[in-house]
Amino acid sequence: VICDTYTPAGEPIPTNKRYKAAEVFANKKVVDQVPWFGIEQEYTLLQTNIKWPLGWPVGGYPGPQGPYYCAAGADKSFGRDISDAHYKACLYAGINISGTNGEVMPGQ
Repeated sequence: VICDTYTPAGEPIPTNKRYKAAEVFANKKVVDQVPWFGIEQEYTLLQTNIKWPLGWPVGGYPGPQGPYYCAAGADKSFGRDISDAHYKACLYAGINISGTNGEVMPGQ
């Protein structure tokens, strides 16, 4: 859910980026343009039996982040079946989605 946020006095709070965006988009120099937005939903998958991130050594931590971002392979990409199911559920719900990718941390 994306919404505007204001103080009780009616002023936009500093994190209300939609307010500033509306000002920019109303500018006569760009008002005839159509903006594009990219929104990401990020999540971390946990092993249900131990409440530890998927792909992490139990009780330990994974190696450096570099090899996992947009990676392929059983030793670098974790939870693909869950990611694919989430992707299909979005499509079924009518949500436009263009792809998925692994993030910098295993299980993310």
